[in-house]
Amino acid sequence: MHKLILPITYFLLSLAPVAAWAKDLIKVEGSSTVYPITYQIAQQFMLAEGSQTQVVVGITGTGGGFRKFCRGRTDLSNASRPIKKAEKELCLANGIEFLELPIALDAITVVVNKNNEWLDSLSLDELNKIWRFESEGKLNTWNKVSETFQTTPLTLHGPGPDSGTYDYFVNVVLNKEDSRRDYAANEDDTAMAAEVAADETALAFLGYAYYVKNKNQLKALAISNEDNEPVLPSADNVTSGQYSALSRPLFIYVNKSALNKRASVKRFVNHYLQPHNIRLSVIRSGYIPLSPDMYTVARSILLQGKSGSVFDSDDLSANFERFLYQQQ
Repeated sequence: MHKLILPITYFLLSLAPVAAWAKDLIKVEGSSTVYPITYQIAQQFMLAEGSQTQVVVGITGTGGGFRKFCRGRTDLSNASRPIKKAEKELCLANGIEFLELPIALDAITVVVNKNNEWLDSLSLDELNKIWRFESEGKLNTWNKVSETFQTTPLTLHGPGPDSGTYDYFVNVVLNKEDSRRDYAANEDDTAMAAEVAADETALAFLGYAYYVKNKNQLKALAISNEDNEPVLPSADNVTSGQYSALSRPLFIYVNKSALNKRASVKRFVNHYLQPHNIRLSVIRSGYIPLSPDMYTVARSILLQGKSGSVFDSDDLSANFERFLYQQQ
């Protein structure tokens, strides 16, 4: 299985001809999770710019986006996790300095079909049991997860390995171990949501915004916390730290050379981080805005041209706890 389906959005955006009237082209790629926020900002910016600048936003997954960004092929990279050590090294090898700008909070949401009336929550241990490599080809019915569950098929859907959502989920749920590969992998969260909506046996994990947009077709599962209390993903539960295990910050990474040498890139990133623009776009996209203080920090990084990442570890859950502490 593990068939990777590239989103049609990516093909449309990447193959679209550059408008003849555009004086400058800004290239953005990466996370499908962050895509809705950046796309809205880009539409606002191009409307304000008139015929001066075109912004093209593509979806290649966080990992795929960093591979291009760290080779100087894009100006910005959407990311649903912090940049990894190996990606920093790739940027360094290619002389790419970058700014790391936090833009929102997200909750990875575990979903089932809306008609699933018997399941309301799962523990991290149960998610580990479902998704670990040893379960491949073996754990294929719900009652194999727990004998209290129904004896019905279990069909799995999830992001592909290039996805930051996949990285974060594997890091937290599987303790960085390999996941099973016999699932329907899809970099397009909208398409994945539609697949789960059409299959009453399905289970998937995706960005919170895609659940919010499909609430009439999907059901979010509560995830048990350290006190064994099931907690649903929500804005309040994320910002309070109650839904902590599968919560994460979202970012844009900006090529410092492009920012310094091209006025259009500087105008775009400045437009992106204007308080009204970013908060409204984050909320409209279904995600959770950062605190005003954290947006001030992001604008300070931009104004100072401060390059590099504040995250010195690939331990994503620890990164989030530190980030949330800084925010409060």
